[in-house]
Amino acid sequence: MIQDNFKFYSPCKLLQSYVRYYWVFKSNQPINTFTFPLGCPQIIFHKKSPLYIPELKATQEKLTVSGQVNFSSHLYSDGDIEMIVVVFQPHAMSAFLDTPTSLFYNQEISGYNLENKSLNELAVRISECKDNTFCVNLIEQWLLSQITVNLYDAAHKKRLGTIEQNFKRVDAAIKSICVVPQTSVTELSSIACLSNKQFERLFNYLVGINPKEYARIVRFQKALGQIQNYSGERSQAQIAHSSGYADQSHFIREFKKFSGHTPVSLLKVSTPYSDLFTNPI
Repeated sequence: MIQDNFKFYSPCKLLQSYVRYYWVFKSNQPINTFTFPLGCPQIIFHKKSPLYIPELKATQEKLTVSGQVNFSSHLYSDGDIEMIVVVFQPHAMSAFLDTPTSLFYNQEISGYNLENKSLNELAVRISECKDNTFCVNLIEQWLLSQITVNLYDAAHKKRLGTIEQNFKRVDAAIKSICVVPQTSVTELSSIACLSNKQFERLFNYLVGINPKEYARIVRFQKALGQIQNYSGERSQAQIAHSSGYADQSHFIREFKKFSGHTPVSLLKVSTPYSDLFTNPI
C-alpha cells in the first residue's frame, strides 16, 4: 500500500491502554499487498469497497472484526477503497465487544453477526459521514461508552472475576513477552499472579491466542523491526539473538512460517515493517 494514502490518529488519553492507534486509508487504485501476523486485533469499517483475502477465500464485510492470525496473507481490491481501522492493544478488544477474542482467531468475522446494536449503529453513522476525522471521533465516543458497560458489568465480574484486575495481569505478561519473548509460561503466570491453567485461559480469552503462539508472533515482529531498522548493519545471527530466537536456524524457520519467505528473500519482494514495534504516529 502507498504510505502517503494513510492517515494515523492517536487515541485519547482514557483509551490509550486499550487502543494503539486508528488509521484511515483511501485509494482509487487497485491493491495487491502482503500482510503478516500483527499481534493486535482490529475492527475495520469499510466506507467503500471491502478487501478480498484469498487465503481465507473471503471478502471483508463493511464492518469486520479481525482477530489474531498466525499466517501471512494477501489483500486485494480493484480500487475505490476508503477504510477506517481501530488497532487495539493485544488484549483489549474483548472489553468493547463483550466477546472472547479467541472466537476471532485466524478469522475475519462480520461485525453484524455479533448482534451488537450500538456497534451496528456506529457502522451506519460512519458509512454516512464524509469527514474521516469526525468518524474517528465517533468511534472514540463509542469506545468510551463501552468501557463502563463492559468492564464493570456484573455478569462479567461473575464470569471472570474483576475484569480490570485481569486486564492488568495480562497487560503485565504481554509487556514481559515483548521484552523477552522466550519467557516461559510459568514465569508469565507468576507475573500475572495466577496458576498456569488460570493464566492460559485468561490470556486466550483476552488476547485471542495462547501465550506460546503469541510469543512466536512477537519474536517475528521483533525480527521484522530489526530488519526494518538495521538491514545491512546486523547479521542474521545477531537479529536472531536480539529477537529471542534460539539460533539462526530457528529464526529462519519461524520467519518463513509467518511470512512465507526467508529474511533474505523477503527483502526482494517487500519492505519489512514491524507493525507491533513501530509507532506510526
